[in-house]
Amino acid sequence: MNIGVDIGGTNIRAGIESGGYITWQNQMALENKHSLPSTLNQLMDLIRPFTKYPVKGIGIGVPSVVDVNKGIVYNVMNIPSWEEVALKEIVENEFNLPVSINNDVNCFILGEHRFGLAKKYSSVIGMAIGTGLGSGIIIDNHLYTGRNCGAGEIGMLPYKDSILENYVCNRFFEDSLGIDAFGAHEAALAGNKKAIEVWEEFGVHLGAVVKAIMYTYDPEAIVLGGSIAKANAFFQESMLASLKDFAYPESLRHLTLLLSENENIALLGAAALLDD
Repeated sequence: MNIGVDIGGTNIRAGIESGGYITWQNQMALENKHSLPSTLNQLMDLIRPFTKYPVKGIGIGVPSVVDVNKGIVYNVMNIPSWEEVALKEIVENEFNLPVSINNDVNCFILGEHRFGLAKKYSSVIGMAIGTGLGSGIIIDNHLYTGRNCGAGEIGMLPYKDSILENYVCNRFFEDSLGIDAFGAHEAALAGNKKAIEVWEEFGVHLGAVVKAIMYTYDPEAIVLGGSIAKANAFFQESMLASLKDFAYPESLRHLTLLLSENENIALLGAAALLDD
Protein backbone atom coordinates (compact mmCIF):
# COMPACT_ATOMS: atom_id res chain seq x y z
CA MET A 1 0.00 0.00 0.00
CA ASN A 2 1.08 3.56 -0.74
CA ILE A 3 -0.30 6.90 0.34
CA GLY A 4 -1.32 9.20 -2.50
CA VAL A 5 -1.64 12.95 -1.97
CA ASP A 6 -3.19 15.46 -4.36
CA ILE A 7 -2.41 19.10 -3.55
CA GLY A 8 -4.69 21.69 -5.12
CA GLY A 9 -4.87 25.44 -4.76
CA THR A 10 -8.06 25.16 -2.68
CA ASN A 11 -8.16 21.64 -1.23
CA ILE A 12 -5.67 18.91 -0.41
CA ARG A 13 -6.60 15.21 -0.52
CA ALA A 14 -4.89 12.05 0.64
CA GLY A 15 -5.78 8.38 0.41
CA ILE A 16 -4.39 4.86 0.61
CA GLU A 17 -3.96 2.93 -2.63
CA SER A 18 -4.33 -0.81 -2.35
CA GLY A 19 -4.84 -3.15 -5.28
CA GLY A 20 -5.49 -0.29 -7.68
CA TYR A 21 -8.19 1.34 -5.56
CA ILE A 22 -8.31 4.16 -3.04
CA THR A 23 -9.55 2.31 0.01
CA TRP A 24 -9.75 5.28 2.37
CA GLN A 25 -9.36 8.98 1.78
CA ASN A 26 -9.81 12.37 3.36
CA GLN A 27 -9.52 16.00 2.35
CA MET A 28 -9.35 19.46 3.86
CA ALA A 29 -9.49 23.03 2.62
CA LEU A 30 -6.28 25.07 2.79
CA GLU A 31 -6.99 27.80 5.31
CA ASN A 32 -4.01 30.18 5.22
CA LYS A 33 -2.29 29.87 1.87
CA HIS A 34 -0.01 32.86 2.56
CA SER A 35 1.65 31.03 5.46
CA LEU A 36 4.12 28.27 4.65
CA PRO A 37 4.16 26.83 8.21
CA SER A 38 0.36 26.79 8.34
CA THR A 39 -0.08 24.99 5.02
CA LEU A 40 2.66 22.49 5.81
CA ASN A 41 1.07 21.75 9.18
CA GLN A 42 -2.25 21.12 7.44
CA LEU A 43 -0.57 18.76 5.00
CA MET A 44 1.07 16.80 7.83
CA ASP A 45 -2.23 16.63 9.72
CA LEU A 46 -3.91 15.25 6.61
CA ILE A 47 -1.26 12.59 5.97
CA ARG A 48 -0.61 11.52 9.56
CA PRO A 49 -3.64 9.22 10.11
CA PHE A 50 -2.73 7.20 7.01
CA THR A 51 0.81 6.48 8.26
CA LYS A 52 -0.62 4.28 11.03
CA TYR A 53 -1.12 1.59 8.38
CA PRO A 54 1.68 -0.58 6.86
CA VAL A 55 2.34 1.70 3.88
CA LYS A 56 5.50 1.64 1.77
CA GLY A 57 5.72 5.35 1.05
CA ILE A 58 4.04 8.62 0.12
CA GLY A 59 3.51 10.00 -3.40
CA ILE A 60 2.51 13.63 -3.81
CA GLY A 61 1.12 15.47 -6.84
CA VAL A 62 1.59 19.25 -6.87
CA PRO A 63 0.41 21.86 -9.42
CA SER A 64 3.87 23.24 -10.08
CA VAL A 65 7.27 22.69 -11.59
CA VAL A 66 9.09 20.06 -9.53
CA ASP A 67 12.73 19.09 -9.14
CA VAL A 68 11.81 15.41 -9.20
CA ASN A 69 15.20 14.18 -7.96
CA LYS A 70 15.42 16.53 -4.99
CA GLY A 71 11.69 16.79 -4.38
CA ILE A 72 11.65 20.59 -4.42
CA VAL A 73 8.48 22.34 -5.64
CA TYR A 74 8.50 25.83 -7.14
CA ASN A 75 5.81 28.51 -7.42
CA VAL A 76 2.89 26.23 -6.62
CA MET A 77 -0.30 27.41 -8.34
CA ASN A 78 -2.68 29.32 -6.04
CA ILE A 79 -0.54 28.75 -2.92
CA PRO A 80 1.51 31.99 -2.69
CA SER A 81 3.69 30.85 0.21
CA TRP A 82 5.01 27.86 -1.72
CA GLU A 83 7.62 29.61 -3.86
CA GLU A 84 10.40 27.09 -3.19
CA VAL A 85 9.69 24.24 -0.81
CA ALA A 86 11.91 21.19 -0.17
CA LEU A 87 8.78 19.11 0.22
CA LYS A 88 10.35 15.66 -0.11
CA GLU A 89 12.85 16.32 2.69
CA ILE A 90 10.21 17.88 4.95
CA VAL A 91 7.71 15.03 4.59
CA GLU A 92 10.35 12.28 4.84
CA ASN A 93 11.73 13.82 8.05
CA GLU A 94 8.22 14.01 9.49
CA PHE A 95 7.10 10.44 8.77
CA ASN A 96 10.32 8.50 8.13
CA LEU A 97 8.88 7.10 4.90
CA PRO A 98 10.10 7.32 1.28
CA VAL A 99 8.48 10.25 -0.56
CA SER A 100 8.16 10.87 -4.30
CA ILE A 101 6.85 14.14 -5.74
CA ASN A 102 5.73 15.10 -9.22
CA ASN A 103 3.45 17.46 -11.11
CA ASP A 104 -0.27 16.84 -10.54
CA VAL A 105 -1.10 16.27 -14.22
CA ASN A 106 1.75 13.78 -14.47
CA CYS A 107 0.10 11.96 -11.58
CA PHE A 108 -3.21 12.06 -13.44
CA ILE A 109 -1.86 10.31 -16.53
CA LEU A 110 0.26 7.90 -14.49
CA GLY A 111 -2.91 6.91 -12.65
CA GLU A 112 -4.77 6.35 -15.90
CA HIS A 113 -1.90 4.29 -17.26
CA ARG A 114 -1.44 2.10 -14.19
CA PHE A 115 -5.01 1.73 -13.01
CA GLY A 116 -7.42 3.39 -15.43
CA LEU A 117 -8.49 3.73 -19.03
CA ALA A 118 -4.97 3.79 -20.52
CA LYS A 119 -3.67 0.52 -19.07
CA LYS A 120 -3.35 -1.16 -22.45
CA TYR A 121 -1.41 1.68 -24.14
CA SER A 122 2.37 2.08 -24.01
CA SER A 123 2.30 5.70 -25.21
CA VAL A 124 -0.44 8.04 -24.04
CA ILE A 125 -0.94 11.74 -23.29
CA GLY A 126 -3.19 13.03 -20.53
CA MET A 127 -4.78 16.48 -20.65
CA ALA A 128 -6.35 18.13 -17.62
CA ILE A 129 -8.62 21.00 -18.68
CA GLY A 130 -9.83 23.37 -16.00
CA THR A 131 -8.34 26.55 -14.56
CA GLY A 132 -5.47 25.92 -16.95
CA LEU A 133 -4.40 23.30 -19.47
CA GLY A 134 -1.92 20.71 -18.25
CA SER A 135 -0.47 17.67 -19.97
CA GLY A 136 1.31 14.52 -18.86
CA ILE A 137 3.26 12.05 -21.00
CA ILE A 138 3.72 8.29 -20.92
CA ILE A 139 6.34 6.98 -23.38
CA ASP A 140 7.16 3.25 -23.60
CA ASN A 141 5.17 2.66 -20.40
CA HIS A 142 7.14 5.20 -18.37
CA LEU A 143 6.26 8.69 -17.20
CA TYR A 144 8.33 11.28 -19.06
CA THR A 145 8.78 14.59 -17.26
CA GLY A 146 11.76 16.22 -18.93
CA ARG A 147 14.76 17.59 -17.01
CA ASN A 148 12.75 20.20 -15.10
CA CYS A 149 9.37 18.45 -14.96
CA GLY A 150 8.18 20.81 -17.69
CA ALA A 151 7.73 18.39 -20.58
CA GLY A 152 4.32 18.33 -22.26
CA GLU A 153 3.30 21.91 -21.57
CA ILE A 154 1.40 22.07 -24.85
CA GLY A 155 -0.77 24.87 -23.48
CA MET A 156 2.16 27.28 -23.53
CA LEU A 157 2.65 26.99 -27.30
CA PRO A 158 1.86 30.16 -29.30
CA TYR A 159 -1.66 30.25 -30.72
CA LYS A 160 -3.52 33.08 -32.42
CA ASP A 161 -2.86 36.25 -30.39
CA SER A 162 -1.76 34.40 -27.25
CA ILE A 163 -1.11 30.78 -26.24
CA LEU A 164 -3.16 27.60 -26.55
CA GLU A 165 -4.02 27.49 -22.86
CA ASN A 166 -5.94 30.77 -22.98
CA TYR A 167 -8.32 29.24 -25.52
CA VAL A 168 -8.65 25.86 -23.82
CA CYS A 169 -9.36 26.57 -20.15
CA ASN A 170 -11.84 28.34 -17.90
CA ARG A 171 -10.60 31.76 -18.99
CA PHE A 172 -11.95 31.22 -22.51
CA PHE A 173 -15.52 31.08 -21.20
CA GLU A 174 -15.02 34.07 -18.95
CA ASP A 175 -13.75 36.09 -21.92
CA SER A 176 -16.46 34.83 -24.29
CA LEU A 177 -19.52 34.71 -22.04
CA GLY A 178 -18.60 36.51 -18.85
CA ILE A 179 -19.19 33.31 -16.84
CA ASP A 180 -17.02 30.36 -15.88
CA ALA A 181 -17.01 27.00 -17.64
CA PHE A 182 -19.42 25.48 -15.11
CA GLY A 183 -21.91 28.26 -15.81
CA ALA A 184 -21.36 27.88 -19.53
CA HIS A 185 -22.10 24.16 -19.25
CA GLU A 186 -25.28 24.84 -17.30
CA ALA A 187 -26.36 27.40 -19.90
CA ALA A 188 -25.71 24.97 -22.75
CA LEU A 189 -27.68 22.25 -20.97
CA ALA A 190 -30.57 24.74 -20.70
CA GLY A 191 -30.42 25.29 -24.47
CA ASN A 192 -28.74 28.71 -24.52
CA LYS A 193 -27.74 29.20 -28.16
CA LYS A 194 -24.80 31.52 -27.46
CA ALA A 195 -23.36 29.13 -24.88
CA ILE A 196 -23.68 26.19 -27.28
CA GLU A 197 -21.87 28.19 -29.98
CA VAL A 198 -19.05 29.03 -27.56
CA TRP A 199 -18.66 25.36 -26.66
CA GLU A 200 -18.45 24.52 -30.35
CA GLU A 201 -15.74 27.14 -30.78
CA PHE A 202 -13.96 25.69 -27.76
CA GLY A 203 -13.94 22.33 -29.53
CA VAL A 204 -12.11 23.85 -32.49
CA HIS A 205 -9.42 25.24 -30.17
CA LEU A 206 -9.14 21.91 -28.39
CA GLY A 207 -8.68 20.31 -31.79
CA ALA A 208 -5.62 22.54 -32.26
CA VAL A 209 -4.22 21.11 -29.02
CA VAL A 210 -4.84 17.56 -30.20
CA LYS A 211 -3.04 18.30 -33.47
CA ALA A 212 -0.08 19.79 -31.58
CA ILE A 213 0.10 16.64 -29.45
CA MET A 214 -0.10 14.39 -32.51
CA TYR A 215 2.63 16.25 -34.37
CA THR A 216 4.86 16.23 -31.29
CA TYR A 217 4.31 12.81 -29.69
CA ASP A 218 2.10 10.69 -32.01
CA PRO A 219 0.64 8.71 -29.07
CA GLU A 220 -1.67 5.73 -29.18
CA ALA A 221 -4.23 7.50 -27.00
CA ILE A 222 -5.14 10.83 -25.41
CA VAL A 223 -7.07 10.96 -22.14
CA LEU A 224 -9.13 14.08 -21.42
CA GLY A 225 -9.66 14.97 -17.78
CA GLY A 226 -10.40 17.96 -15.58
CA SER A 227 -13.67 19.70 -14.82
CA ILE A 228 -14.22 21.10 -18.32
CA ALA A 229 -13.91 17.68 -19.98
CA LYS A 230 -17.25 16.75 -18.40
CA ALA A 231 -18.96 18.98 -20.98
CA ASN A 232 -17.58 16.91 -23.87
CA ALA A 233 -21.04 16.40 -25.38
CA PHE A 234 -20.98 20.07 -26.42
CA PHE A 235 -17.47 20.20 -27.91
CA GLN A 236 -16.62 16.70 -29.13
CA GLU A 237 -18.20 17.03 -32.58
CA SER A 238 -16.51 20.33 -33.43
CA MET A 239 -13.21 19.08 -32.04
CA LEU A 240 -13.28 16.00 -34.28
CA ALA A 241 -14.34 18.09 -37.29
CA SER A 242 -11.36 20.42 -36.75
CA LEU A 243 -8.98 17.46 -37.10
CA LYS A 244 -9.89 16.88 -40.74
CA ASP A 245 -6.99 19.01 -41.98
CA PHE A 246 -4.42 17.03 -39.97
CA ALA A 247 -1.56 16.13 -42.29
CA TYR A 248 -1.38 12.45 -41.35
CA PRO A 249 -4.90 10.99 -41.38
CA GLU A 250 -3.61 7.45 -40.92
CA SER A 251 -2.17 8.46 -37.55
CA LEU A 252 -5.52 9.92 -36.52
CA ARG A 253 -7.28 6.75 -37.58
CA HIS A 254 -5.24 4.82 -35.01
CA LEU A 255 -5.63 7.42 -32.26
CA THR A 256 -7.97 6.64 -29.35
CA LEU A 257 -9.59 9.53 -27.46
CA LEU A 258 -10.70 8.71 -23.92
CA LEU A 259 -12.64 10.61 -21.27
CA SER A 260 -11.42 10.14 -17.71
CA GLU A 261 -14.02 8.64 -15.39
CA ASN A 262 -12.32 7.97 -12.04
CA GLU A 263 -12.38 10.93 -9.64
CA ASN A 264 -9.56 9.35 -7.64
CA ILE A 265 -7.22 8.85 -10.58
CA ALA A 266 -4.78 11.61 -9.50
CA LEU A 267 -4.53 10.06 -6.02
CA LEU A 268 -3.86 6.67 -7.60
CA GLY A 269 -1.21 8.20 -9.85
CA ALA A 270 0.47 9.96 -6.95
CA ALA A 271 0.61 6.68 -5.04
CA ALA A 272 2.09 5.00 -8.13
CA LEU A 273 5.04 7.44 -8.15
CA LEU A 274 6.75 5.20 -5.60
CA ASP A 275 6.79 2.30 -8.08
CA ASP A 276 7.57 4.17 -11.32
